[in-house]
Amino acid sequence: MGTLNRMGVLRDARKAVKIGRDLLANRRARGELSQRLSQLPPLDPGRYKIAVYFADGQVNMYQIRQWYKPLEELARTWPVVVLSRGATAATKLFEESPLPVAYVRTVAALEQTLAEQDIRIVFYVNQNTKNFQMFRYGQRWHVFINHGESDKMYMTTNQFKAYDYSLVAGDAALARLSKVLWDYDFDKRAIKIGRPQADHYSRELPFTPDERTVVLYAPTWEGDRRSAAYGSISSHGVNLVRALLATGSHRVIYRPHPRSGVVDHAYGAANREIIGMIAAANSADPTAQHVHDTGAELGWQLSSADVAIVDISAMVYDRLASGKPLMITQPVDPEAKIDLGGYLSDCEWLPADEAQDIVRHTDRLLSDPDAVGRLAIWVERYFGDVTPGAATARFHAAVQHLMDEWEHYSALHAEDDEQQISASRTPAPTSSGAAGGSSAGATGEDDDDLS
Repeated sequence: MGTLNRMGVLRDARKAVKIGRDLLANRRARGELSQRLSQLPPLDPGRYKIAVYFADGQVNMYQIRQWYKPLEELARTWPVVVLSRGATAATKLFEESPLPVAYVRTVAALEQTLAEQDIRIVFYVNQNTKNFQMFRYGQRWHVFINHGESDKMYMTTNQFKAYDYSLVAGDAALARLSKVLWDYDFDKRAIKIGRPQADHYSRELPFTPDERTVVLYAPTWEGDRRSAAYGSISSHGVNLVRALLATGSHRVIYRPHPRSGVVDHAYGAANREIIGMIAAANSADPTAQHVHDTGAELGWQLSSADVAIVDISAMVYDRLASGKPLMITQPVDPEAKIDLGGYLSDCEWLPADEAQDIVRHTDRLLSDPDAVGRLAIWVERYFGDVTPGAATARFHAAVQHLMDEWEHYSALHAEDDEQQISASRTPAPTSSGAAGGSSAGATGEDDDDLS
């Protein structure tokens, strides 16, 4: 057998193992869900006006988690329910979601929930192919809210046209989309809201604030191909963290990507070296309170840091939304692709050979009026007004506008024959009971994607 054939067999074998594991995980999750659903009361009929449709599995929970707090606040005005199509995701959602959850694995279960509720707006946080199954139901607005802001190709997909409306961050998003969405009514269908998540960044800190300058270093992993080799732990990280720890006047928050070192053992070793340095520094001076952060929640790190040092990743834009100083590590691999069409064309780069001079760079960012002015321009372009509460106000105003539009069109079509599933129809009796779920033997679409 040739080398290429052997490699193909190995790939097929690994894929088969992954599929088998995913099937087992789904079966276990369905068993847990069946028991949980049997103990939960049903959703109050007619209560929910907004749904968040989530058709992914647990692996992509980060996409909906970042919306928990903004949606929880919105639910005080407009009750919100999460429609989960996948067993593994539904299991986690029932455990952690601050919003009510309906497990709707099958189309029958989905339609039953729609029949019992008065859903007027459906939010989507990603472009899962199962979103198309939900699009069949008219007489409601289908609204794409995404799961972050960046200049990645994902942010310019023509799939935006599939939704009635899209809530976008700001002018940068509109400019990016205008290049690819031909004959698209941006004035009507794209609504700027900023980054509501940024209004919820703060929480109790794992350190006591003092006179130290707080520096967040949040590198990504090494990547699995040279074009995406953005990780800086081995090229920048050891030197810059060592320099910051040595001053006695800085506090480091180190938040490495959880996959750091999975491909490159040297990268993993550098990560462990930094973790060890932080532990040693805290032992030598307990008042330093440096933080090695591995938590699932992201927010307090961005709001508490005076300066952030990040790699090319979504963290760039999460930090930008805070309106506070940041530096981007410059990739050392010349094959790493960098989109210079937006903020990265004018950002504060940190070359690897200047990592040991990080103190000088952070001092400059905090005191240089030109750097502060440039940052303010880009913050405004990407997110608009980042005054605390401003993005939340725009988000709520956008929802109110869509509700008003729903009322307008509902009145126009008041005499139409009822064609769609809604709470205005009397739902058929269901034996699935709790939270809009379905029995284990129901027919319909399968849940988590196993490809």
